Amino acid sequence: MISRRNIRVKVMQLLYMMEAAETSVTRQKPEIELKKQFDQTTALFVYLLYFITEVARYAETHALKGASKNLPSSADLNINTKIAGNELLWAMLESATFQKALEIHTPSKLLDQDLVRKTYTELTALTQYHEYISVQGREKAKEKEIIKIIFTHLMLPNESFISHVEEHFNNWDDDAEMMEQLVLNYFQKPSSYNMQEMVSQEKWQFAKSLLLTSIEKKEIATDLIKPKLKNWDAERIAQLDMILMRMGVCELLYFETIPTKVTINEYIDLAKEYSTQQSGQFVNGILDNIHKELTEGGKIQKISYKK
Repeated sequence: MISRRNIRVKVMQLLYMMEAAETSVTRQKPEIELKKQFDQTTALFVYLLYFITEVARYAETHALKGASKNLPSSADLNINTKIAGNELLWAMLESATFQKALEIHTPSKLLDQDLVRKTYTELTALTQYHEYISVQGREKAKEKEIIKIIFTHLMLPNESFISHVEEHFNNWDDDAEMMEQLVLNYFQKPSSYNMQEMVSQEKWQFAKSLLLTSIEKKEIATDLIKPKLKNWDAERIAQLDMILMRMGVCELLYFETIPTKVTINEYIDLAKEYSTQQSGQFVNGILDNIHKELTEGGKIQKISYKK
């Protein structure tokens, strides 16, 4: 499922887009655009999983093609199809929510069969694959490992595959890191994922509230940030840093169930990852300063919070 950190990234990206584009439609109904972006994220997630299953199942297609030759060789008649019966693969394929997601998002319409074949061929050339098929039994860890290899070794580093994904999903650049995390987490327990609700109702309320609060309370947050900038010109600070600090201030003030330490640490990490090299330390200093001021003024009220 999409985490709160993923949600903060999505809200950050949308706020940045809004400030850069100044589009009136987005400003009128920003939550609709946010919902659309989460839907695009789900569609991309479903496609990646579908591509993985097609690569694994190609073993049977390969075997059928080999056996149907006019004069099949011994190798043609003895293609190993163990991976087509992979336990993780079938846990994915038999998942009711995955099957429903395939109906909704129809990833088969985007599939490049030639790319599937090439990926499978590259898989069969790997030492790890030959080690996998050389063992008759099905060890749970090995079943996961070989499926994971398809994704991490053959899809993500493959320029042709990334170009293919970028052609169909304009959110790939924004979602690439999230996708890696989501797919790897999915491999651990596919049955725990509901692909019709990648963002739970509770998390959607958090996402919508964070977005709208960051917009509506922009002036209040900015007024708290500016005095802490000292010799910095607010207009020359990285736009992303200002957005992250405003989001952080809004969480400190208006999200009573989120501990202040969690908020500050989250925005430091996001600044380090998505902004400049110095941004983490900069955002840390500003938010920590504002936190102390608000605490001393009795303006931060947090209720008990359970992880």
